[in-house]
Amino acid sequence: MTVDPILLMGGSGAIGSHTAAALRAQHPDIALLIGGRDLAKAQQAAQRIGNAQAVVIDPAADDLGLGEQPVSAVVVFYMDHALAGLRFAQKRGVPHLSISSGIFEIAPEIATYMHTPDAAPIVLGYEWLVGATTASTLHAAEAFGRIDKIRLGALVDEQDTGGPTVAADFEHLNRMLPAALTRRDGVYVWREGDEAKARFHAVDGTPIEAAGFSSVDVVGLAAATGAANVQFNMAIDVSSTRRQGGAMSTEILIELTGVDPQGQPLRTRHAVVHPKGAALLTALCVTMVVERLLGLDGEQPTRPGLYFPYQLLDRPRFLQRLQQEGGELRELEPIDD
Repeated sequence: MTVDPILLMGGSGAIGSHTAAALRAQHPDIALLIGGRDLAKAQQAAQRIGNAQAVVIDPAADDLGLGEQPVSAVVVFYMDHALAGLRFAQKRGVPHLSISSGIFEIAPEIATYMHTPDAAPIVLGYEWLVGATTASTLHAAEAFGRIDKIRLGALVDEQDTGGPTVAADFEHLNRMLPAALTRRDGVYVWREGDEAKARFHAVDGTPIEAAGFSSVDVVGLAAATGAANVQFNMAIDVSSTRRQGGAMSTEILIELTGVDPQGQPLRTRHAVVHPKGAALLTALCVTMVVERLLGLDGEQPTRPGLYFPYQLLDRPRFLQRLQQEGGELRELEPIDD
């Protein structure tokens, strides 16, 4: 299957470079365009990856400064406030995936889709770690007949910085939207102040002080499961593996409450763990979404539409790839708060 180069805008950054490496490992023959503002940095990344070309992105130009360069998909790893990558992708009729905007910033992308819904797929990749949380939660939810409550806790290790672009994006999100979108008794509310304070238990059982975070996982999972109560909390602390003397990792705690298919009360607790941190897990999910968009997984390419990552990720395949990287979806004993 011949595929035009995949454009990675911000491809020399922490998550972008990991994604490029993951794509190269899975698809050695696919060419990559490593786009950025710093040509020397992009060239260094392209040289490390192989079969890649560094390009300078001009967000003010309709063609991003690429001229007639063919492109099969556009992946954006930073907050593209001008929607330069999306406009370019829509004009070219190629898939677009952006991973950094906040839940309060998706209206421009939705408006763009509504005006040209048949142009190409648009993926709102703002779920925590681009689908790792939602795909794993929906897998755990298969044991339920009805889900009443979903509590998600993301533990980012203090040493898992993710690079300057990631830090800047988080600072922007926290400044613009300190309140946390939450579903409570079927109604969407915004937790703020003391109400936004939370606690969850890490994989090793350690209580972690956290704060509510407005992740799009909340609305996606509420729509997918019908759960009347959904909340997402995040903490930057010491991960369980490092607390036990090992290297840092990233953890996602998933607590579900409801009834089983027979109507009996059921409560479960799982954790998604990746031994090399959030960037590597994000790169895995971005790679798998791109594979699905372009049909690199052996299926037909994704039709034009507006998608969340979890709608494109094949859950069994994701869990298999996660395990191949040394990660896992681990079943834990429920803990009473």
